[in-house]
Amino acid sequence: MATEKFIGAIDQGTTSSRFFIFNYQGNIISTHQLEHRQIYSKPGWVEHDPTEILDRVNDCIKGGLQKAAINRDQLAGIGITNQRETTIVWNPKTGKPYYNAIVWQDTRTEALCNEMAANGDMDCFRDKVGLPLATYFSGPKIKWIIDNIDGVKKAVDAGDAIFGNIDTWLIWWLTGGPDGGVHVTDVTNASRTMLMNLETLDWDPEMLTIMGVPRQMLPDIKSSSEIYGYTSASGAFGDKIPVSGDLGDQQAALFGQTCFTPGEAKNTYGTGCFMLLNTGGKSVQSQFGLLTTVGYKIGNQPAVYALEGSIAIAGSLVQWVRDNLGLIKESHDIEALALTVDDNGGIYFVPAFSGLFAPHWRSDARGLITGMTHYINKGHIARSVLESCAFQAKEIFEAMEKDSGIKLKKLKVDGGMVQNELLMQFQADILDTPVICPKNRETSVLGAAYAAGLAVGFWKDQSELKAQWAIDKTWEGKMPEKTRQALYDGWIKAVRRSYS
Repeated sequence: MATEKFIGAIDQGTTSSRFFIFNYQGNIISTHQLEHRQIYSKPGWVEHDPTEILDRVNDCIKGGLQKAAINRDQLAGIGITNQRETTIVWNPKTGKPYYNAIVWQDTRTEALCNEMAANGDMDCFRDKVGLPLATYFSGPKIKWIIDNIDGVKKAVDAGDAIFGNIDTWLIWWLTGGPDGGVHVTDVTNASRTMLMNLETLDWDPEMLTIMGVPRQMLPDIKSSSEIYGYTSASGAFGDKIPVSGDLGDQQAALFGQTCFTPGEAKNTYGTGCFMLLNTGGKSVQSQFGLLTTVGYKIGNQPAVYALEGSIAIAGSLVQWVRDNLGLIKESHDIEALALTVDDNGGIYFVPAFSGLFAPHWRSDARGLITGMTHYINKGHIARSVLESCAFQAKEIFEAMEKDSGIKLKKLKVDGGMVQNELLMQFQADILDTPVICPKNRETSVLGAAYAAGLAVGFWKDQSELKAQWAIDKTWEGKMPEKTRQALYDGWIKAVRRSYS
C-alpha cells in the first residue's frame, strides 16, 4: 500500500511562527506555533531577530512533524507564507544578519521617503510599482540599512551582502544556507518592495538606482508555485523535500480563500487588516488610495493582479488594550467587555499609532479617542476598539468598488478576529453586505500549501481547490440605513481629527 502523502506549510507571521501539515482534502493534520520577540528600541521602530525567527521556525517544523506522527519523506512539498515587507540583509558566506529585521510596521524611513518623492508627490512611482512611497515597503528599509549600519555599504560593494524578506531568508536556509542555499522570492513578495516593475515582473533598473539598491543583492523573482530547490540534510526537514510554494501572507489568504475570479474579495483580520480584490490579468491603478499588487502567479500561467487595502492596526489594538491599559486579561475577553454596552456611547477610537495606511496614507496621523464624556466606561472603549476594525474595512471596501467599478456582493473573511461575533456582525451591518467565513479559517497557510501542492502535482488544478472551499458561517447586515450612515459619518470626522 502506498504511503499517504501530505503538504507542509510554514506561516511566518509578525508575532509568531507556525508549521502546518495538510492532507489531500485540505484538512489540518497537525500544527505547532511559537512566538518571537518584538523589539522596540526607539519610538516608531519595530524589529525582529532573524536568527530567533529561524530557530522558532525549525522548532515548529520539528513539533508539527512529531504531533502528526509522520515521516519527513511523506511530505510531497513545502509552502511558505510570510509577513511581507519585513527586511533582512545578511552575509551569504556566514548566514549572519548585519542588523535585525526591520518590520513592515516600522516608520524610521519616513524622512527618506519624503526625500525621494518627486516634488513632494508620494505617488510618483505608482505607475511602475503600484505603491505610494511609504515606510511600509522594503526598498527604503534596505536603503536605510546600507546607509546607516557600519560595514554594510562595503559588504554590498564586495558582494558580501544579500537582501531578502522573510520568505527569502527561510527558503535560503531551508535549501542549504551558506552551503548552496537558493536566493529567491516570488512575485507577490517582490511586488511589496517598491523595486519590482508590475508589468515586467522583474526588478526595475530605475527604481534600483533611486533606492540605491544594487541588483546583485536581490533574489531572483519566481512564480508563487514552482520547485525553487530542495531541503538540505542540515535542516529540520532532512534532505530532498521540494520547497515549492511562496506567497506573501495576504496574497496567500486570497489564494486560500479560492478568490480565483475577478471581483472576488477577502479580508484578513490579524495584527493588521488586509483586504484584497482579484482584478484578473490586468493591474488596476488605484485612484482611491489602494495598492496595486500581484495576487499570485501559478507556474507558467499569467500573473493575477489584485487591489489591496492595508490597515496597520487591527488585532494589535486589542493586544494594546490588554497590555498597555490592562482592561482585559486575554485578547478574546474584549468581546464580553464590549457586550456590556449597547453601542459605542458616541466615542471613536482611531488607532493611528504608526500613521494611517489605506486609503489615507498619512504617516503624520496619530491615534486618538474622540467623543469622551462622563458617561463613557471601559465597555464603550472595548466596543470602539472592535468597531474601528470594521470602519477601516468599510473605507477600503468603498475604495475598491470605486476603483474596480464592481459592486462587491460579498466579503470572504479569515484571520484570528473572525471568532469575534460582535465584530463580524458589526462588519456586515456597516457594509450592508454578507460577510462569509469558510470552514477552514487558516486561509494564509492553506494558500501556501495549495501553491506548493500544485507545483508537485499533489493537487491537479485550481478547480480541485475550489471544490474544497466550504462556508462555515454567514453574517447578514441588519442595521437601519440612517444608523449606519450616522455611525460612519462620525468615524470619518474622527479620522480627520487624527491628522497632525
